[in-house]
Amino acid sequence: MNLIETLSAEHITESEKLLLEAMKSSDVEILDEILHEDLLFVIPNGQTITKQMDLDSHRSGSMIINQIASTLETINIIEDSAVVTLLVKTEGLMLGKSFEGEFRYIRVWKLCGKKLKVIAGSCTPI
Repeated sequence: MNLIETLSAEHITESEKLLLEAMKSSDVEILDEILHEDLLFVIPNGQTITKQMDLDSHRSGSMIINQIASTLETINIIEDSAVVTLLVKTEGLMLGKSFEGEFRYIRVWKLCGKKLKVIAGSCTPI
């Protein structure tokens, strides 16, 4: 991940692409770098997951993403943070069960030192 001094929409767009690719390939090393240690994320069933829970699901193979595509809707930069909304189409396996759907995500990125990290988010089926 590139080191940056100030936050821009371009940095967020590139970071979102990197995150999606890491999710699809279950690249735990990149996910570990991008996700903040204190990440909280609300998944569609209402459960709140942590960074460790997310990494464990990719590490163990309980989360397998076969296809994922996103469309960025908005990027609101607020000082050293950015709030992003996007539409995501995905399909894969979760705990051995197939899933497929369209989701609206909200994700919060924060400039931590000189690296962008995801600190919070949520996704809702649409």
